[in-house]
Amino acid sequence: MSATTELRRTVAELHRELTRYELVTWTAGNVSARVPGQDLMVIKPSGVSYDELGPHAMVVTDLHGELVEGELAPSSDTAAHAYVYRHMPDVGGVVHTHSPYATAWAARGEPIPCVLTMIADEFGGDIPVGPFALIGDDSIGRGIVETLATSRSKAVLMRNHGPFTVGTTARAAVKAAVLVEDVARTVHFALQLGKPEVIAQEHVDRLYERYQNVYGQ
Repeated sequence: MSATTELRRTVAELHRELTRYELVTWTAGNVSARVPGQDLMVIKPSGVSYDELGPHAMVVTDLHGELVEGELAPSSDTAAHAYVYRHMPDVGGVVHTHSPYATAWAARGEPIPCVLTMIADEFGGDIPVGPFALIGDDSIGRGIVETLATSRSKAVLMRNHGPFTVGTTARAAVKAAVLVEDVARTVHFALQLGKPEVIAQEHVDRLYERYQNVYGQ
């Protein structure tokens, strides 16, 4: 079984996690994965129903967004994903959703403050806002890379658009997409009650170090 065949199955399965956690509606959102050892990626096709996203529907492109395998047109966000892979060699997966609470923060152009230990654990501090960029070329990808270059966060809230997340694998990027929506919702609720207290940087650093290097099996 080729590397792209296995990844097409994995990426198709991960798209079901986006609907399971209610991070997308209709045909919005996408998951991609870098093909290990090759300048290729697997990504969702454009405008296809999630019910139809089996392995056969996934497409393979090069890291400039040119179709290599598959019969359908790649996602409209392909150029953004490809730019991230070209400029962030440690990234193995990229996810974009329009999950409502995280997207609400993106609409406000406001970072999600690090007021929860989960934010410190997973994102290492505030979840940053990236610049406004139009869809269709690599402008969104440039904004993602430039924003995350100065942050430990695995998520960026692209202004007036929505969250993009990265990970060492596509599954890790999906996890970050699930968690950024969860904390966006919780912090929104907290703000209805008052002003939540930001966690001190020394505690953020300790929490992040433990979660990234000690927590789990």
